[in-house]
Amino acid sequence: MNIDEEFPAAATAVEEFRAIENQMSQPEVASNPDTMRKLGRRHAELAAIVEARNAYAQLMDDAEAAKEMASEDPDFEEEAKQLETQAQEAKEKLRTALIPRDPDDARDTIMEIKAGAGGEEAALFAGDLLRMYMRYAERRGWTCEIQSQNSTELGGVKDVQIAIRAKGTPAPADGVWASLKYEGGVHRVQRVPVTESQGRIQTSAAGVIVFPEADDDNDEIEVDPKDLKIDIFMSSGPGGQSVNTTYSAVRMTHIPTGIVVSMQDEKSQIQNRAAALRVLKSRLLAMKHEQEAAEAADMRHSQVRSLDRSERIRTYNFPENRIVDHRTNYKAYNLDAVLDGDLQAVIDSDIQADEEARLSQSNNQ
Repeated sequence: MNIDEEFPAAATAVEEFRAIENQMSQPEVASNPDTMRKLGRRHAELAAIVEARNAYAQLMDDAEAAKEMASEDPDFEEEAKQLETQAQEAKEKLRTALIPRDPDDARDTIMEIKAGAGGEEAALFAGDLLRMYMRYAERRGWTCEIQSQNSTELGGVKDVQIAIRAKGTPAPADGVWASLKYEGGVHRVQRVPVTESQGRIQTSAAGVIVFPEADDDNDEIEVDPKDLKIDIFMSSGPGGQSVNTTYSAVRMTHIPTGIVVSMQDEKSQIQNRAAALRVLKSRLLAMKHEQEAAEAADMRHSQVRSLDRSERIRTYNFPENRIVDHRTNYKAYNLDAVLDGDLQAVIDSDIQADEEARLSQSNNQ
């Protein structure tokens, strides 16, 4: 049995990959950024399958050739065994590559961080999380844009909304959403607050909500202008003199769902309207996907949206310099490094657990 008969889905992926490359080479397509972006995402997704398929095919050919030579010369027996082992490993990589990915993995991400119970200490911790994610994004070569922020006098953050975006068209595995989708939930901190004079350790929390950012031209989400209530008000907070003297801030309410988006960091009302609509579409896209996931009884990525709940995904213990991810039982004693953006090992534990779950689900079907 050849590879395409063994893995017909891989053969289909190769055909689609070539068809997309042909489309992308057409002048009318190459001159349309929106079409190129969508095709580029799918091309990057299929590229991983095509690469795994070709690697498996090459190793199978090499192993077969080594077997033939080993039948005539025993010196090739060891090489034939090694190639056979490598071919089996490549086969498993191809099998894993063929498991359907989250269709949003290559998308950029909007993240919200909200201080929970704990007053000023919770706000300071929310600020720590904001810096952690911004430094992590910097390590990954991503860009960050703070869209709205409500700070405290001591430098904490009551709530903040930030857009984190990759440069170019990344492969799905390298997309912002592919890594940051696991960050949604309640994050708990244990430390001595700066406001505590007795040196007692306190526990407080901050909530993180993440959702994939919708494209401007996203035809999957349509928003009827009649369903929007838009209020204009005077901007406030940091941003220069103009932010305090013009009615440029926008509060957009989506009447059917009750979703409210406020935007004031852009310099004009038109820019704030556009930014608010983009965030609203992203929220609606996330809501749609959550409903689809619920119907499929697959809620691995569900997020805790109430900070009053006892559920938590991660604990940051300052006295012991320890970080624990409660979903994967990951534990390390490098909290200072993690808060400085060295977050990859923690995220990798979530990615690995998710891949194992998807592989198990695929094998049971």
